[in-house]
Amino acid sequence: MMPIDESRKGCGSTRRLARFCSATSVLMALTSAASFAQEAAPESVAAPVIGAAALPRDLSPWGMYQSADVVVKGVLIALAVASVVTWTICLAKTLEIIVARRRTRVGLRRLAAVASLADVGVVPSPAADMLAAARAEIRLSADTFDKDGLKERIASRLERIEAAFGRRIGHATGVLATIGATAPFVGLFGTVWGIMNSFIGISKAHTTNLAVVAPGIAEALLATAFGLAAAIPAVVIYNVFARATAGYRARLADTSAEVLRLASRDLDRRGFGRPPMSAAAE
Repeated sequence: MMPIDESRKGCGSTRRLARFCSATSVLMALTSAASFAQEAAPESVAAPVIGAAALPRDLSPWGMYQSADVVVKGVLIALAVASVVTWTICLAKTLEIIVARRRTRVGLRRLAAVASLADVGVVPSPAADMLAAARAEIRLSADTFDKDGLKERIASRLERIEAAFGRRIGHATGVLATIGATAPFVGLFGTVWGIMNSFIGISKAHTTNLAVVAPGIAEALLATAFGLAAAIPAVVIYNVFARATAGYRARLADTSAEVLRLASRDLDRRGFGRPPMSAAAE
């Protein structure tokens, strides 16, 4: 029995040794596979890293403009030109309105200080134009006898001059209204186009990584920012000019009324409208 037991013990130890060797081999295989996977993983991740490095990192306005789509670039250029036009009109019209209001104020003060058209000296425009129109109408109507009709003709001339100067002072303000009304929608068009291109890039890259999506969305939002930057000053400047133009037109109306009063006073003093003595005797 002893030899049999010893042989069984030897077989059991042999099996255990074989199992241990097998487990060791499996463990070594798993360790080798894990190390191989760790070595291969950086290589597989390296491709997205290279792609991310190729993405635009300069998210400044100029950097986003350079990497933007052609349509978005066109929108940004158009909005930049509109902004330049807005500020150019602002500067030019501010100087024009200041000079025009000063001339009107000086002319109105000089007209109010005299009692007759003949006493008016040199006055700046538009008072000078209104005086010339009134004198011309009085000269052309020297052979008429209807004082009321002459006053109506003088008032008609003054009204036309007043309207002409009002149109002149309001010139180019319509451009501001157009820019203020359309610039936000132009910027919105650039935003929609940029976001559409971003979604197309997502579908081509088969990824929703923010590093891939963010540059295109930032470029799209830049178009909206440019649209607001062009529209808001245009609207504010237009409203300021509208109030200034209304005040200037009120001064024009006062100047016209002052000229008409001087002309009416002169007509009353000269006895204009009385028929000749021969006509009265008949």
